[in-house]
Amino acid sequence: MTTPTAAAVSLDGTTVAFRLAGGRTYTAVETAQLSVADGEFVAIVGPTGCGKSTLLNVAAGLLKPAAGSVRIFGQPLAGLNHDAGYLFQADALFPWKTALENVAIGLEVAGSARADAAAKAQQWLASVGLGAFGNRYPHMLSGGQRKRVGLAQVLIRNPRIILMDEPFGPLDAQTRQIMGNLLLDLWSADRKAVLFVTHDLEEAIALADRVVIMSAGPASRIIGDWRVTLPRPRDIFEVRMKHEFHELHREIWQTLKTEVEKTYKQAGAV
Repeated sequence: MTTPTAAAVSLDGTTVAFRLAGGRTYTAVETAQLSVADGEFVAIVGPTGCGKSTLLNVAAGLLKPAAGSVRIFGQPLAGLNHDAGYLFQADALFPWKTALENVAIGLEVAGSARADAAAKAQQWLASVGLGAFGNRYPHMLSGGQRKRVGLAQVLIRNPRIILMDEPFGPLDAQTRQIMGNLLLDLWSADRKAVLFVTHDLEEAIALADRVVIMSAGPASRIIGDWRVTLPRPRDIFEVRMKHEFHELHREIWQTLKTEVEKTYKQAGAV
């Protein structure tokens, strides 16, 4: 049985290694310790190539760790994490399907009648501000609109955990802020556990309850975990103007900056 107080995601001593050509092994992440409570929004930040997405894939059950354990609501994860919805950086929409069909397909695959799935898909499109765009194909939508469809596509399945891998990375700054506010509005209405990967420290602080920092790779480790005490509800446009925001940003950046510099030095040495 699921333990009511168990963490939504728990990584305990999790190490991820990949086998390279010639029999060598590359350790991407080493002995990661991370716990995400039910209803908690946790952002992971770190330099390029540090293993942020690797940890997300471990939580999704897409990668099996070489050592350590992964628990989902207190239960060992074996195979895919069926409690999680995953929003990738790249669009995961079928180009030959309309926005409505792309959102509905998750329910159809799970066995819902097509009419029921379509009705729920229309409700979710409306909730992300695209109620009038259901008959449009992905190529007819802007980047921000496609992200809205992708968000509805994930949330319609009502996952208990939401995994997000730089979902707003390709968008312009203004659209990213709008999408951030939309995400917070939807999350606040029915709080799920969120594990959110980003390169953007400001975005992480503005969105999350906690910001976790990873070291430069290889053998990247979690080296910092800061609680964000800025009150909710938050507005992405306004929260970045607060003194507390800038103080926290300055404190975290002192740690993150060192790891980013290490990454650039390693790249220059190649």
